[in-house]
Amino acid sequence: MCLGGVTSPAWALGIRIADQDPFATARGNAFAATADNPSAIYYNPAGLTQLEGHHFRFGAYSIALESEFSAPGARFDTKQRVDFAPQLYYAYGMKEQPLAFGVGLYAPYGLAVEWPNNANFGPVYGKMTYLSLNPVVAWQAHPTLSLAAGLTLNYAETEIRQQAAAFAPGSVNRFKGEDIDAGFNLGFLWQPFKQHSIGVNYRSPTTLNCSGSSQTTGTGIGAFDVSGAASARIPFPRHVVFGYSFRPTPEWNFEFNADWTQWDRLTTVNFVQPAGTFPVPFNWRSSWFYEFGVTRKFEGGWRASAGYIFSENSVPDANFSPLVPDSDRHIFSLGVGRQQTRVSWDVAYQLGWGPSRNVAGNTLAFPLPPPPTTANGRYTFLSHAITAAVGLRF
Repeated sequence: MCLGGVTSPAWALGIRIADQDPFATARGNAFAATADNPSAIYYNPAGLTQLEGHHFRFGAYSIALESEFSAPGARFDTKQRVDFAPQLYYAYGMKEQPLAFGVGLYAPYGLAVEWPNNANFGPVYGKMTYLSLNPVVAWQAHPTLSLAAGLTLNYAETEIRQQAAAFAPGSVNRFKGEDIDAGFNLGFLWQPFKQHSIGVNYRSPTTLNCSGSSQTTGTGIGAFDVSGAASARIPFPRHVVFGYSFRPTPEWNFEFNADWTQWDRLTTVNFVQPAGTFPVPFNWRSSWFYEFGVTRKFEGGWRASAGYIFSENSVPDANFSPLVPDSDRHIFSLGVGRQQTRVSWDVAYQLGWGPSRNVAGNTLAFPLPPPPTTANGRYTFLSHAITAAVGLRF
């Protein structure tokens, strides 16, 4: 059911998806130093020690996004679509022991983008389904300090289609592969004073050895119009989040997070295909989310939140691809929710805006010669997202 619903969106910070709970999203994902619901499994598993008893949380993140390209004599947009990512969490906090356990299923990375056929860089289509199953254990080592560790079991399926050769506009090179790998995550939560809390969340790097098939058609050269087994080794980054929460009164919670993703692990990916091995340079750079959030609690368990994120661009001009039209982005969010005795719910709206980015000095790396065309031009980005979740505890 989850695989059927998760076609994850291309986003800033390369292909990372940081929105894994509507309450956190409403706060601009500034949640590592708060982490007080089951989605702490993703945001900071050390926060699970704040929970007692059984807690379930079910949600989804849905987004409609559009990128626009313009150059002298050309203008076109990505095809409109709405994509979804699941959020499923269970946590159990022991009453008599300083221990808590949890397991989550979510999509920390993803890609879904399709450009129409055009004379500038031909057809471009990309889709990645990436799911993580994440069991964790948390320990309250001291009344003010909690630590946590977990295992991430990751499944990914990737499909990429683009023009196979610059001299053949109708040619298509299609790669499809999948793999399963494992990593880990760690959490730290320290509340030295009642009004102040510090959180750190770490996710380890992993590498997917995607194996599957490829097919090249339309080049007009028999040696290149072939199909068969294919593979690609794709490294994924580590990321570290540092969070500080200030709670001047029980009703107010202000938080700032600095969220770093080590995308410079992604250098050159070799696509091994029947026609040969084709190196594709990415040479992405590590980048940051700067996240600000505030929540105000009201009587009757009601709460309202707002947030802002500045997301740094991860993709340099020289290796820019319309497949991942990354840029600096400003992300704004609002949300409401209610915590009752056994049931809770949250809903949030998020607006993402990417100021225009002018790409210059770019050369698209088509797998086949002769020298390829470029993706030089002006790109803009706009997205609207809605996310919601329901929680149960007993």
